Amino acid sequence: MTRRLRLLVRTAAAVSTVVALSLVSVLPAGAAPSYVAISGSGSTWSQNALDQWRRNVANNFAMTVNYSGTGSSAGRTDFISGRVDFAVSEIPFQLTPDNPNDAPEDPSGRPYAYLPIVAGGSSFMYNLKINGKRVTTLQLTGEVISKIFTGAITAWNDPAIQSLNPDLALPSRPITPVVRSDGSGSTAQFTRWMATQYPSIWTYRMTSQFPTINSTFKAQNGSLGVSGYVKQDYGEGAITYVEYSYALNAGFPVVRVQNAAGAFVEPTAANVQVALTHAKINTDQSSPDYLTQILDDVYNAPEADAYPVSSYSYMIVPTAVGGVFTDVKGFTLGEFLKYVVCEGQNQAATLGYSPLPMNLVQAAYDQIKRIPGASVSGFDPSTCKNSGAPANDPGSGASGGSGDGSGGGGAAAAAGGTAAAAGAAASDPVYDANGNLVSGAAAGGAQAVSSPFTLASDAWGVPQTTMLVAGGLLVAAVILPPLLSRRLRNDRRR
Repeated sequence: MTRRLRLLVRTAAAVSTVVALSLVSVLPAGAAPSYVAISGSGSTWSQNALDQWRRNVANNFAMTVNYSGTGSSAGRTDFISGRVDFAVSEIPFQLTPDNPNDAPEDPSGRPYAYLPIVAGGSSFMYNLKINGKRVTTLQLTGEVISKIFTGAITAWNDPAIQSLNPDLALPSRPITPVVRSDGSGSTAQFTRWMATQYPSIWTYRMTSQFPTINSTFKAQNGSLGVSGYVKQDYGEGAITYVEYSYALNAGFPVVRVQNAAGAFVEPTAANVQVALTHAKINTDQSSPDYLTQILDDVYNAPEADAYPVSSYSYMIVPTAVGGVFTDVKGFTLGEFLKYVVCEGQNQAATLGYSPLPMNLVQAAYDQIKRIPGASVSGFDPSTCKNSGAPANDPGSGASGGSGDGSGGGGAAAAAGGTAAAAGAAASDPVYDANGNLVSGAAAGGAQAVSSPFTLASDAWGVPQTTMLVAGGLLVAAVILPPLLSRRLRNDRRR
Protein backbone atom coordinates (compact mmCIF):
# COMPACT_ATOMS: atom_id res chain seq x y z
CA MET A 1 0.00 0.00 0.00
CA THR A 2 2.83 2.39 0.90
CA ARG A 3 4.72 1.74 -2.31
CA ARG A 4 1.55 2.25 -4.35
CA LEU A 5 0.84 5.59 -2.69
CA ARG A 6 4.45 6.71 -3.18
CA LEU A 7 4.18 5.89 -6.89
CA LEU A 8 0.93 7.85 -7.09
CA VAL A 9 2.61 10.92 -5.59
CA ARG A 10 5.45 10.84 -8.09
CA THR A 11 3.13 10.27 -11.04
CA ALA A 12 0.76 13.10 -10.07
CA ALA A 13 3.64 15.53 -9.67
CA ALA A 14 5.17 14.60 -13.00
CA VAL A 15 1.92 14.75 -14.96
CA SER A 16 0.88 18.08 -13.44
CA THR A 17 4.24 19.65 -14.19
CA VAL A 18 4.42 18.40 -17.78
CA VAL A 19 0.86 19.43 -18.65
CA ALA A 20 1.20 22.83 -17.05
CA LEU A 21 4.50 23.60 -18.74
CA SER A 22 3.12 22.42 -22.08
CA LEU A 23 0.15 24.75 -21.81
CA VAL A 24 2.31 27.69 -20.83
CA SER A 25 4.81 27.03 -23.63
CA VAL A 26 2.17 27.42 -26.34
CA LEU A 27 0.91 30.74 -24.98
CA PRO A 28 3.59 33.40 -25.31
CA ALA A 29 3.05 36.79 -23.76
CA GLY A 30 0.59 38.87 -25.73
CA ALA A 31 -0.97 35.86 -27.48
CA ALA A 32 -3.87 36.76 -29.76
CA PRO A 33 -7.38 36.12 -28.51
CA SER A 34 -9.33 33.23 -29.96
CA TYR A 35 -12.22 34.03 -32.31
CA VAL A 36 -15.29 32.02 -33.20
CA ALA A 37 -16.61 32.02 -36.75
CA ILE A 38 -19.37 34.50 -37.53
CA SER A 39 -21.68 34.59 -40.54
CA GLY A 40 -23.66 37.22 -42.42
CA SER A 41 -25.57 37.72 -45.63
CA GLY A 42 -27.01 40.47 -47.79
CA SER A 43 -25.71 43.16 -50.12
CA THR A 44 -23.65 42.43 -53.20
CA TRP A 45 -23.24 46.20 -53.70
CA SER A 46 -20.60 46.29 -50.94
CA GLN A 47 -19.45 42.66 -51.24
CA ASN A 48 -16.16 43.35 -53.01
CA ALA A 49 -15.06 45.47 -50.06
CA LEU A 50 -16.37 42.96 -47.52
CA ASP A 51 -14.60 40.07 -49.24
CA GLN A 52 -11.27 41.91 -49.20
CA TRP A 53 -11.66 42.78 -45.52
CA ARG A 54 -12.61 39.19 -44.71
CA ARG A 55 -9.45 37.97 -46.41
CA ASN A 56 -7.40 40.51 -44.49
CA VAL A 57 -8.62 39.42 -41.05
CA ALA A 58 -8.36 35.75 -42.00
CA ASN A 59 -4.76 36.06 -43.20
CA ASN A 60 -3.52 38.42 -40.53
CA PHE A 61 -5.51 37.48 -37.45
CA ALA A 62 -6.97 34.00 -38.03
CA MET A 63 -10.49 35.41 -37.88
CA THR A 64 -13.24 33.65 -39.84
CA VAL A 65 -16.02 35.87 -41.18
CA ASN A 66 -18.37 34.05 -43.54
CA TYR A 67 -20.50 36.11 -45.90
CA SER A 68 -23.07 35.24 -48.56
CA GLY A 69 -23.98 37.90 -51.12
CA THR A 70 -27.64 36.94 -51.46
CA GLY A 71 -28.93 40.49 -51.96
CA SER A 72 -29.95 43.08 -49.40
CA SER A 73 -33.57 41.90 -49.16
CA ALA A 74 -32.55 38.31 -48.44
CA GLY A 75 -29.97 39.51 -45.93
CA ARG A 76 -32.55 41.51 -44.00
CA THR A 77 -34.87 38.48 -44.02
CA ASP A 78 -32.06 36.23 -42.75
CA PHE A 79 -31.35 38.67 -39.93
CA ILE A 80 -34.99 38.87 -38.86
CA SER A 81 -35.25 35.07 -38.79
CA GLY A 82 -32.05 34.77 -36.74
CA ARG A 83 -30.20 32.68 -39.32
CA VAL A 84 -27.19 35.00 -39.46
CA ASP A 85 -25.13 37.03 -37.02
CA PHE A 86 -25.28 40.18 -39.16
CA ALA A 87 -26.72 41.49 -42.42
CA VAL A 88 -25.60 44.13 -44.91
CA SER A 89 -27.99 46.42 -46.78
CA GLU A 90 -28.08 49.79 -48.52
CA ILE A 91 -31.53 50.60 -47.14
CA PRO A 92 -33.09 50.11 -43.69
CA PHE A 93 -35.80 47.59 -42.86
CA GLN A 94 -38.87 48.37 -44.94
CA LEU A 95 -41.48 48.71 -42.21
CA THR A 96 -43.82 50.54 -44.60
CA PRO A 97 -42.49 50.09 -48.17
CA ASP A 98 -42.95 52.89 -50.69
CA ASN A 99 -44.04 50.35 -53.27
CA PRO A 100 -47.33 48.63 -52.33
CA ASN A 101 -46.14 45.47 -54.08
CA ASP A 102 -43.26 45.09 -51.60
CA ALA A 103 -44.03 43.15 -48.42
CA PRO A 104 -43.42 45.03 -45.15
CA GLU A 105 -40.60 43.77 -42.93
CA ASP A 106 -40.94 43.25 -39.18
CA PRO A 107 -37.62 43.14 -37.29
CA SER A 108 -39.24 43.76 -33.89
CA GLY A 109 -38.35 40.29 -32.63
CA ARG A 110 -34.61 40.97 -32.79
CA PRO A 111 -33.06 44.18 -31.43
CA TYR A 112 -30.66 45.73 -33.92
CA ALA A 113 -28.60 48.75 -34.90
CA TYR A 114 -27.33 50.14 -38.20
CA LEU A 115 -23.61 50.66 -38.63
CA PRO A 116 -22.10 52.34 -41.75
CA ILE A 117 -19.28 50.36 -43.35
CA VAL A 118 -18.48 51.92 -46.74
CA ALA A 119 -19.59 54.57 -49.23
CA GLY A 120 -19.74 54.32 -52.99
CA GLY A 121 -21.41 55.22 -56.24
CA SER A 122 -24.01 53.27 -58.19
CA SER A 123 -22.64 53.28 -61.73
CA PHE A 124 -24.10 52.52 -65.14
CA MET A 125 -21.79 49.99 -66.77
CA TYR A 126 -22.25 49.51 -70.50
CA ASN A 127 -20.93 47.57 -73.50
CA LEU A 128 -21.08 49.60 -76.69
CA LYS A 129 -18.89 49.56 -79.79
CA ILE A 130 -18.61 51.73 -82.89
CA ASN A 131 -16.97 49.97 -85.86
CA GLY A 132 -15.54 47.36 -83.51
CA LYS A 133 -14.03 49.91 -81.11
CA ARG A 134 -15.36 50.14 -77.57
CA VAL A 135 -16.99 53.40 -76.53
CA THR A 136 -15.57 54.69 -73.22
CA THR A 137 -16.80 58.29 -73.08
CA LEU A 138 -20.59 57.97 -73.08
CA GLN A 139 -22.42 60.85 -71.38
CA LEU A 140 -26.06 60.67 -70.23
CA THR A 141 -28.46 62.72 -68.15
CA GLY A 142 -30.57 61.24 -65.38
CA GLU A 143 -33.65 61.77 -67.52
CA VAL A 144 -32.22 59.71 -70.37
CA ILE A 145 -31.09 56.96 -67.99
CA SER A 146 -34.59 56.81 -66.51
CA LYS A 147 -36.12 56.54 -69.98
CA ILE A 148 -33.74 53.70 -70.87
CA PHE A 149 -34.75 51.75 -67.76
CA THR A 150 -38.45 52.28 -68.39
CA GLY A 151 -38.25 51.23 -72.02
CA ALA A 152 -39.00 54.70 -73.41
CA ILE A 153 -35.60 54.88 -75.17
CA THR A 154 -34.71 51.66 -76.97
CA ALA A 155 -31.84 52.39 -79.40
CA TRP A 156 -28.35 53.76 -78.87
CA ASN A 157 -28.72 56.30 -81.66
CA ASP A 158 -31.85 57.81 -80.13
CA PRO A 159 -31.73 61.60 -80.65
CA ALA A 160 -31.72 62.18 -76.88
CA ILE A 161 -28.50 60.14 -76.54
CA GLN A 162 -26.91 61.44 -79.74
CA SER A 163 -27.38 65.07 -78.71
CA LEU A 164 -25.42 64.42 -75.51
CA ASN A 165 -22.59 62.74 -77.44
CA PRO A 166 -22.10 64.80 -80.63
CA ASP A 167 -18.61 63.43 -81.24
CA LEU A 168 -19.84 59.82 -81.42
CA ALA A 169 -21.50 58.24 -84.46
CA LEU A 170 -23.77 56.09 -82.32
CA PRO A 171 -25.04 52.84 -83.86
CA SER A 172 -28.69 51.89 -84.29
CA ARG A 173 -28.12 48.86 -82.07
CA PRO A 174 -30.98 48.10 -79.66
CA ILE A 175 -30.38 48.87 -75.98
CA THR A 176 -30.55 45.89 -73.61
CA PRO A 177 -31.23 47.06 -70.04
CA VAL A 178 -29.88 44.50 -67.55
CA VAL A 179 -31.57 44.55 -64.14
CA ARG A 180 -31.45 42.58 -60.90
CA SER A 181 -33.70 39.52 -60.60
CA ASP A 182 -33.29 39.36 -56.81
CA GLY A 183 -34.36 41.79 -54.11
CA SER A 184 -31.53 44.28 -54.08
CA GLY A 185 -30.26 47.34 -52.27
CA SER A 186 -28.73 48.39 -55.60
CA THR A 187 -32.21 48.35 -57.14
CA ALA A 188 -33.63 50.24 -54.17
CA GLN A 189 -30.97 52.95 -54.44
CA PHE A 190 -31.41 53.29 -58.20
CA THR A 191 -35.22 53.35 -58.15
CA ARG A 192 -35.29 55.81 -55.26
CA TRP A 193 -33.09 58.17 -57.27
CA MET A 194 -35.40 57.90 -60.29
CA ALA A 195 -38.57 58.17 -58.19
CA THR A 196 -37.25 61.28 -56.44
CA GLN A 197 -35.73 63.04 -59.44
CA TYR A 198 -37.89 61.86 -62.35
CA PRO A 199 -41.28 60.83 -60.93
CA SER A 200 -43.10 61.48 -64.21
CA ILE A 201 -40.85 58.93 -65.94
CA TRP A 202 -40.34 56.36 -63.18
CA THR A 203 -43.79 55.73 -61.70
CA TYR A 204 -43.01 52.55 -59.75
CA ARG A 205 -41.69 54.32 -56.63
CA MET A 206 -38.69 52.98 -54.72
CA THR A 207 -38.53 49.20 -54.75
CA SER A 208 -35.98 46.48 -54.02
CA GLN A 209 -37.48 44.27 -56.73
CA PHE A 210 -37.11 45.68 -60.23
CA PRO A 211 -40.50 45.49 -61.99
CA THR A 212 -41.06 43.65 -65.25
CA ILE A 213 -40.98 46.24 -68.04
CA ASN A 214 -40.79 44.29 -71.32
CA SER A 215 -39.00 41.39 -72.99
CA THR A 216 -35.95 43.45 -73.98
CA PHE A 217 -34.90 43.67 -70.32
CA LYS A 218 -32.59 40.95 -69.01
CA ALA A 219 -32.82 40.03 -65.32
CA GLN A 220 -29.73 38.58 -63.63
CA ASN A 221 -28.97 37.55 -60.06
CA GLY A 222 -26.55 39.63 -58.01
CA SER A 223 -24.02 42.30 -58.92
CA LEU A 224 -21.73 39.71 -60.49
CA GLY A 225 -24.67 38.49 -62.55
CA VAL A 226 -25.57 41.85 -64.09
CA SER A 227 -21.97 42.97 -64.63
CA GLY A 228 -21.07 39.52 -65.96
CA TYR A 229 -23.83 39.71 -68.57
CA VAL A 230 -22.79 43.15 -69.79
CA LYS A 231 -19.12 42.26 -70.24
CA GLN A 232 -19.75 39.21 -72.45
CA ASP A 233 -19.63 39.42 -76.24
CA TYR A 234 -23.37 38.75 -76.31
CA GLY A 235 -23.76 41.73 -73.97
CA GLU A 236 -22.87 44.26 -76.65
CA GLY A 237 -25.53 46.95 -76.50
CA ALA A 238 -26.29 46.24 -72.83
CA ILE A 239 -26.30 48.62 -69.87
CA THR A 240 -26.80 47.91 -66.17
CA TYR A 241 -26.77 49.61 -62.78
CA VAL A 242 -24.11 48.24 -60.45
CA GLU A 243 -21.66 49.43 -57.81
CA TYR A 244 -18.61 51.04 -59.44
CA SER A 245 -16.30 48.35 -58.05
CA TYR A 246 -17.78 45.73 -60.38
CA ALA A 247 -17.21 47.85 -63.49
CA LEU A 248 -13.59 48.38 -62.45
CA ASN A 249 -13.16 44.66 -61.86
CA ALA A 250 -14.56 43.89 -65.30
CA GLY A 251 -12.47 46.59 -66.99
CA PHE A 252 -15.56 48.16 -68.54
CA PRO A 253 -16.58 51.82 -68.79
CA VAL A 254 -19.37 53.53 -66.89
CA VAL A 255 -21.63 56.37 -67.98
CA ARG A 256 -20.61 59.90 -67.11
CA VAL A 257 -23.77 61.13 -65.42
CA GLN A 258 -24.74 64.79 -65.60
CA ASN A 259 -25.01 66.36 -62.14
CA ALA A 260 -26.88 69.42 -60.90
CA ALA A 261 -23.98 71.67 -61.95
CA GLY A 262 -24.28 70.41 -65.53
CA ALA A 263 -20.98 68.52 -65.46
CA PHE A 264 -20.67 64.89 -66.54
CA VAL A 265 -18.88 62.87 -63.84
CA GLU A 266 -17.98 59.32 -62.90
CA PRO A 267 -18.34 57.65 -59.46
CA THR A 268 -14.70 57.99 -58.39
CA ALA A 269 -13.95 58.03 -54.66
CA ALA A 270 -13.36 61.79 -54.69
CA ASN A 271 -16.60 62.55 -56.56
CA VAL A 272 -18.63 60.35 -54.20
CA GLN A 273 -17.08 62.02 -51.16
CA VAL A 274 -18.05 65.47 -52.41
CA ALA A 275 -21.65 64.44 -53.10
CA LEU A 276 -22.06 62.76 -49.73
CA THR A 277 -21.22 65.94 -47.85
CA HIS A 278 -24.88 66.74 -48.59
CA ALA A 279 -26.30 63.53 -47.13
CA LYS A 280 -28.66 63.98 -44.21
CA ILE A 281 -28.03 61.40 -41.53
CA ASN A 282 -30.55 60.43 -38.87
CA THR A 283 -28.74 61.57 -35.72
CA ASP A 284 -31.52 60.69 -33.26
CA GLN A 285 -29.92 57.96 -31.17
CA SER A 286 -33.33 56.90 -29.85
CA SER A 287 -34.60 56.23 -33.38
CA PRO A 288 -34.55 52.69 -34.78
CA ASP A 289 -33.25 54.28 -38.00
CA TYR A 290 -30.31 56.01 -36.30
CA LEU A 291 -27.47 56.61 -38.81
CA THR A 292 -29.57 55.85 -41.87
CA GLN A 293 -29.41 58.30 -44.75
CA ILE A 294 -31.61 60.72 -46.67
CA LEU A 295 -30.04 61.33 -50.07
CA ASP A 296 -32.27 63.95 -51.71
CA ASP A 297 -29.64 66.68 -51.35
CA VAL A 298 -26.94 64.30 -52.60
CA TYR A 299 -28.86 63.87 -55.84
CA ASN A 300 -28.79 67.65 -56.30
CA ALA A 301 -25.33 68.45 -54.91
CA PRO A 302 -24.25 71.76 -56.48
CA GLU A 303 -20.53 71.01 -56.84
CA ALA A 304 -19.27 70.33 -60.35
CA ASP A 305 -17.42 67.22 -59.21
CA ALA A 306 -20.26 65.61 -57.21
CA TYR A 307 -21.51 62.22 -58.40
CA PRO A 308 -25.29 62.25 -57.94
CA VAL A 309 -26.01 58.53 -57.36
CA SER A 310 -23.86 58.16 -54.23
CA SER A 311 -24.72 56.47 -50.94
CA TYR A 312 -23.59 54.43 -47.93
CA SER A 313 -23.87 50.73 -47.17
CA TYR A 314 -24.79 49.54 -43.67
CA MET A 315 -24.22 46.50 -41.54
CA ILE A 316 -27.20 45.51 -39.41
CA VAL A 317 -25.88 44.19 -36.09
CA PRO A 318 -27.62 42.58 -33.09
CA THR A 319 -27.88 44.54 -29.84
CA ALA A 320 -28.99 41.50 -27.82
CA VAL A 321 -28.04 37.82 -27.72
CA GLY A 322 -30.46 35.26 -29.08
CA GLY A 323 -30.81 32.58 -31.72
CA VAL A 324 -27.41 31.81 -33.23
CA PHE A 325 -25.87 34.98 -31.77
CA THR A 326 -23.88 34.84 -28.51
CA ASP A 327 -21.60 37.13 -26.52
CA VAL A 328 -18.62 35.22 -27.89
CA LYS A 329 -19.74 35.90 -31.45
CA GLY A 330 -20.35 39.50 -30.46
CA PHE A 331 -16.72 39.82 -29.43
CA THR A 332 -15.54 38.57 -32.84
CA LEU A 333 -18.03 40.79 -34.68
CA GLY A 334 -16.86 43.82 -32.72
CA GLU A 335 -13.20 43.13 -33.52
CA PHE A 336 -13.99 42.70 -37.22
CA LEU A 337 -15.94 45.96 -37.33
CA LYS A 338 -13.18 47.89 -35.57
CA TYR A 339 -10.92 46.87 -38.43
CA VAL A 340 -13.53 47.64 -41.12
CA VAL A 341 -14.35 51.19 -40.04
CA CYS A 342 -10.75 52.14 -39.35
CA GLU A 343 -7.88 50.45 -41.21
CA GLY A 344 -10.15 48.80 -43.75
CA GLN A 345 -11.23 52.19 -45.10
CA ASN A 346 -7.73 52.74 -46.48
CA GLN A 347 -8.50 50.21 -49.23
CA ALA A 348 -11.93 51.61 -50.12
CA ALA A 349 -10.85 53.74 -53.09
CA THR A 350 -8.62 50.98 -54.48
CA LEU A 351 -11.58 48.61 -54.36
CA GLY A 352 -13.87 51.01 -56.22
CA TYR A 353 -15.58 52.52 -53.18
CA SER A 354 -15.19 55.66 -51.10
CA PRO A 355 -14.01 55.75 -47.46
CA LEU A 356 -16.34 56.77 -44.67
CA PRO A 357 -16.05 60.34 -43.39
CA MET A 358 -14.67 60.59 -39.87
CA ASN A 359 -17.99 61.58 -38.32
CA LEU A 360 -19.44 58.25 -39.43
CA VAL A 361 -16.37 56.39 -38.19
CA GLN A 362 -17.02 57.89 -34.76
CA ALA A 363 -20.72 57.03 -34.99
CA ALA A 364 -19.86 53.47 -36.00
CA TYR A 365 -17.60 53.19 -32.95
CA ASP A 366 -20.56 54.14 -30.74
CA GLN A 367 -22.69 51.46 -32.41
CA ILE A 368 -20.03 48.77 -31.92
CA LYS A 369 -20.31 49.37 -28.18
CA ARG A 370 -23.94 48.25 -28.36
CA ILE A 371 -23.04 44.76 -29.63
CA PRO A 372 -23.16 42.20 -26.77
CA GLY A 373 -19.67 40.92 -26.00
CA ALA A 374 -17.89 43.53 -28.12
CA SER A 375 -14.90 45.32 -26.62
CA VAL A 376 -13.75 48.80 -27.59
CA SER A 377 -10.88 48.84 -25.12
CA GLY A 378 -7.79 50.39 -26.69
CA PHE A 379 -9.69 51.52 -29.81
CA ASP A 380 -9.64 55.25 -30.47
CA PRO A 381 -11.50 56.21 -33.68
CA SER A 382 -9.74 59.58 -33.76
CA THR A 383 -6.50 57.76 -34.59
CA CYS A 384 -7.95 56.13 -37.72
CA LYS A 385 -5.95 57.35 -40.70
CA ASN A 386 -8.52 56.77 -43.40
CA SER A 387 -9.00 59.28 -46.19
CA GLY A 388 -12.67 59.84 -45.55
CA ALA A 389 -12.56 63.60 -45.07
CA PRO A 390 -13.71 64.91 -48.46
CA ALA A 391 -11.76 67.64 -50.17
CA ASN A 392 -14.73 69.77 -51.17
CA ASP A 393 -12.97 71.51 -54.02
CA PRO A 394 -15.07 72.00 -57.15
CA GLY A 395 -12.93 71.79 -60.22
CA SER A 396 -10.27 69.47 -58.81
CA GLY A 397 -8.58 67.60 -61.60
CA ALA A 398 -9.14 64.19 -60.05
CA SER A 399 -12.86 64.57 -60.29
CA GLY A 400 -13.14 65.68 -63.85
CA GLY A 401 -12.87 69.45 -63.61
CA SER A 402 -15.70 71.85 -63.33
CA GLY A 403 -17.28 71.28 -66.72
CA ASP A 404 -19.51 73.81 -68.42
CA GLY A 405 -22.78 71.94 -68.72
CA SER A 406 -21.82 70.38 -72.02
CA GLY A 407 -19.37 67.81 -70.73
CA GLY A 408 -16.33 70.03 -70.40
CA GLY A 409 -15.33 68.13 -67.29
CA GLY A 410 -15.81 64.76 -68.91
CA ALA A 411 -12.37 64.21 -70.40
CA ALA A 412 -10.64 64.72 -67.11
CA ALA A 413 -13.10 62.38 -65.47
CA ALA A 414 -12.21 59.68 -67.92
CA ALA A 415 -8.54 60.06 -67.12
CA GLY A 416 -9.19 59.46 -63.45
CA GLY A 417 -12.16 57.15 -63.83
CA THR A 418 -12.75 54.21 -66.16
CA ALA A 419 -9.81 54.65 -68.47
CA ALA A 420 -9.09 51.05 -67.48
CA ALA A 421 -11.87 50.08 -69.87
CA ALA A 422 -9.42 50.44 -72.74
CA GLY A 423 -7.71 47.30 -71.46
CA ALA A 424 -6.12 46.07 -68.26
CA ALA A 425 -2.58 47.32 -67.74
CA ALA A 426 0.23 45.56 -65.94
CA SER A 427 -0.33 47.66 -62.84
CA ASP A 428 -4.07 47.01 -62.69
CA PRO A 429 -5.53 45.11 -59.73
CA VAL A 430 -5.63 41.32 -59.93
CA TYR A 431 -8.93 39.52 -59.34
CA ASP A 432 -9.83 35.91 -58.63
CA ALA A 433 -12.32 33.77 -60.56
CA ASN A 434 -15.21 35.26 -58.60
CA GLY A 435 -14.28 38.82 -59.48
CA ASN A 436 -12.86 39.61 -56.04
CA LEU A 437 -9.73 41.72 -55.73
CA VAL A 438 -6.61 39.82 -54.69
CA SER A 439 -3.79 42.33 -55.12
CA GLY A 440 -2.39 44.95 -57.43
CA ALA A 441 -1.85 48.66 -57.82
CA ALA A 442 -4.49 51.31 -57.95
CA ALA A 443 -4.39 54.80 -59.35
CA GLY A 444 -1.54 56.69 -57.79
CA GLY A 445 0.35 53.50 -57.00
CA ALA A 446 -1.62 52.48 -53.91
CA GLN A 447 -1.28 48.77 -53.34
CA ALA A 448 -4.47 46.75 -53.04
CA VAL A 449 -3.09 44.16 -50.66
CA SER A 450 -3.94 43.22 -47.12
CA SER A 451 -1.85 44.78 -44.40
CA PRO A 452 -1.10 43.51 -40.89
CA PHE A 453 -2.98 45.08 -38.01
CA THR A 454 -3.46 44.66 -34.29
CA LEU A 455 -6.73 44.25 -32.47
CA ALA A 456 -6.30 44.95 -28.78
CA SER A 457 -8.66 43.22 -26.37
CA ASP A 458 -9.28 42.84 -22.68
CA ALA A 459 -12.04 40.26 -23.08
CA TRP A 460 -11.94 36.81 -21.41
CA GLY A 461 -11.40 34.03 -23.93
CA VAL A 462 -9.79 30.66 -24.55
CA PRO A 463 -6.22 31.90 -23.91
CA GLN A 464 -7.18 33.27 -20.49
CA THR A 465 -8.97 30.03 -19.57
CA THR A 466 -6.01 27.95 -20.69
CA MET A 467 -3.60 30.04 -18.62
CA LEU A 468 -5.83 29.60 -15.56
CA VAL A 469 -5.84 25.82 -16.00
CA ALA A 470 -2.08 25.81 -16.48
CA GLY A 471 -1.61 27.84 -13.32
CA GLY A 472 -3.83 25.46 -11.37
CA LEU A 473 -1.84 22.45 -12.51
CA LEU A 474 1.45 24.10 -11.56
CA VAL A 475 0.08 24.86 -8.11
CA ALA A 476 -1.05 21.24 -7.81
CA ALA A 477 2.41 20.03 -8.84
CA VAL A 478 3.97 22.09 -6.04
CA ILE A 479 1.47 21.50 -3.22
CA LEU A 480 0.29 17.90 -3.67
CA PRO A 481 3.64 16.04 -3.30
CA PRO A 482 4.44 17.46 0.21
CA LEU A 483 0.90 16.76 1.41
CA LEU A 484 0.96 13.19 0.17
CA SER A 485 4.49 12.65 1.57
CA ARG A 486 3.30 13.82 5.00
CA ARG A 487 0.49 11.29 4.82
CA LEU A 488 3.01 8.54 3.99
CA ARG A 489 5.12 9.40 7.04
CA ASN A 490 2.06 9.36 9.28
CA ASP A 491 1.08 5.94 7.91
CA ARG A 492 4.55 4.58 8.73
CA ARG A 493 4.35 5.77 12.37
CA ARG A 494 1.09 3.91 12.78
